[in-house]
Amino acid sequence: MKNDPPLVRQWLLIKILAARRQGATVGELTGEMRVSMKTIRRDLVALRNAGFPLEEQAGEYGRKSWSLDAQWPRTDLSFTFDEALALYLGQRFLEPLAGTLFWQSAQSALRKIRASLDARTLKYLDRMSGTFHRTLDGAGNYADKSEILDQLLIGIEDRKVTFITYQSQQATEPVTYDIYPYGVVWHRGSLYLVGHAPRHGEIRHWKVDRIESAEVSSFPFERPEGFDLAAHFEGSFAVFRGQAAVQVKVQFTRQVARYIQESRWHVSQRLTPQRDGGLLAEFNLSATEEIKSWILSFGRHAEVLEPQSLRDEINGELRALLDRYAAPPEPPQPAAGRSSRPNSHASRRRKTN
Repeated sequence: MKNDPPLVRQWLLIKILAARRQGATVGELTGEMRVSMKTIRRDLVALRNAGFPLEEQAGEYGRKSWSLDAQWPRTDLSFTFDEALALYLGQRFLEPLAGTLFWQSAQSALRKIRASLDARTLKYLDRMSGTFHRTLDGAGNYADKSEILDQLLIGIEDRKVTFITYQSQQATEPVTYDIYPYGVVWHRGSLYLVGHAPRHGEIRHWKVDRIESAEVSSFPFERPEGFDLAAHFEGSFAVFRGQAAVQVKVQFTRQVARYIQESRWHVSQRLTPQRDGGLLAEFNLSATEEIKSWILSFGRHAEVLEPQSLRDEINGELRALLDRYAAPPEPPQPAAGRSSRPNSHASRRRKTN
């Protein structure tokens, strides 16, 4: 544990104290964590200042120990069945953190919930969980990204320059460079890292699926004062972010009007019902790449009124789509380096049978 970064070390410290209701001395923690007493004291003070219920007590012969507040929990944390069910069903939303320390602790809590239920209740719970299903919707699988996620979270928490190896969608080879990680965003089943790219001189977004490795350095960076992820994405329809303000107006037919009204698509949306049963939707955005795809998904039931540039783009997309479907389909081509000829042995077998 000597070389563990602060975020991981402090989390492990909390886990040790949570398991020892009588507390532990700085010396005991030093021996178990294998770091200096100065480091342990600094971590304990930092955690207490952050609001964790830690307290220092003097015992026999002036022996001081640290423990979690004996009065915690200050409320009854026993769960009703519906609360346990909700937590059990909610575990799937923690899947992006699979393999990290946070995921392990969550799984430990869920195991305790299951252990407190008898076989009949567990059978009911498992049957009940089958009535809820979360569609994949192109969801990423982060089971093999646990080390990368740990490094990114540490870099964010400790504000340390992080080196990532990234394979962008357009690039043919991965590239390694340094970034200043600010936070992580969950969007449509995928994780995106937000941070400053010194080599580009701007804030950028990286899809975690495309990060092949991540390593936190010892070099600190200064995060902009008051930077807020929610504010950063205020003008984005999803995760794309532009520079100029754009007002988008879309007319929806009555066939999809109710569907549009049932959800909140953007913080700036204004939905105005029309006399014919349709709906006028207005958005203030900084980029239109993602809303263009969203509008196209409604086919003939959506029409862009403003801006003209977006209307022209969609017109071009539809014309290209029409041209593609007007021509007969082309047969699929084999990947480069693979022969399209049938297997010679199989061919000979067919001739002899």
